[in-house]
Amino acid sequence: MNLRVFKKDVEYFVGEFIDDCSLFVCYNPDKATDELAAVIEEAVDLYNDMKDKASDKVEGNKKVYFNGLRKEMGEKLDALYEKLSAIVASKK
Repeated sequence: MNLRVFKKDVEYFVGEFIDDCSLFVCYNPDKATDELAAVIEEAVDLYNDMKDKASDKVEGNKKVYFNGLRKEMGEKLDALYEKLSAIVASKK
């Protein structure tokens, strides 16, 4: 794994999450709440954070560093999807 591949992964996975949120808003405009806006904002913050961490100077084994970043991104995206699922399931 290298910097270029990781940055493309960040763009793809976080972009797909934001697309999922946008589709939900399009089909359920009555559920477009401040809570959903906060989740989208968290996704944008995750995107910026991962890009910043990827651009940092890496000391030591780059493969281990980028694998750790990939794992962190996956865990945070899972948490964001859980929040989106809770919004989708709400009766509001």
